[in-house]
Amino acid sequence: MRKKIVAGNWKMNNDLDQTIDLIKELKSAISKTEVDIMIAPSFPFLKVAFDLTENTNIEVISQNVNENNSGAFTGEVSVKMLKSIGLSTTLIGHSERRALYYENDDLLLKKINFALENEMNVIFCFGEELSDRKSGKYFEVIKNQLDNTIIKLKSNQLKNIVLAYEPVWAIGTGETATADQAQEMHSYIRSYISERFNLEVAQNISILYGGSVKPINASEIFSKADVDGGLIGGAALNSSDFLKIIEANT
Repeated sequence: MRKKIVAGNWKMNNDLDQTIDLIKELKSAISKTEVDIMIAPSFPFLKVAFDLTENTNIEVISQNVNENNSGAFTGEVSVKMLKSIGLSTTLIGHSERRALYYENDDLLLKKINFALENEMNVIFCFGEELSDRKSGKYFEVIKNQLDNTIIKLKSNQLKNIVLAYEPVWAIGTGETATADQAQEMHSYIRSYISERFNLEVAQNISILYGGSVKPINASEIFSKADVDGGLIGGAALNSSDFLKIIEANT
């Protein structure tokens, strides 16, 4: 059975006190749930966040990771470093990493392989731009992104992968993605994975939606058959909103 997941990507937000306060608010309000809850604070606060959430149902994850074990890579963080403070999951390929830091599919595949080889779970992000959506090439773009990355993996490696579809055109553009559009793409992704691997792999992999999920639209989006949860940005910075989104996925 596929996991239901709600992951909050805090991006470059929250100082130490804000990080502690937000985690305390979440801890005090989250009760037992079948949903896997994840949060990705900024790098300086990962250890503090991990310690605060130990023995809770909140998993602290990383926003990014380098594709090397160690070396002269100023400002980077390795899998070994993350594991040494207790983390076991990282985001790879977030749309902002692609757009702002020019991370391409070749680099992302290296990151995925290195993380998996070192027993790190991966939430792999991908999605099309507004121009791709308007030109009608969105399925082609997604297929290419998958072909260049996870389709190159072995089928048994996908058990440690969660997919996060991010329609970049629906994030901060004024455009709005509907729940039906989310389901259309998730269904396509699952069908393509089934075609390239097998039905069992496709049915067992969780696919998250990352296109401006908010309390007002979470229930409708999460009700779709192939949407297994969300990768949440801005709404994850507000404990009340994030908790409502978690509740919508139960």
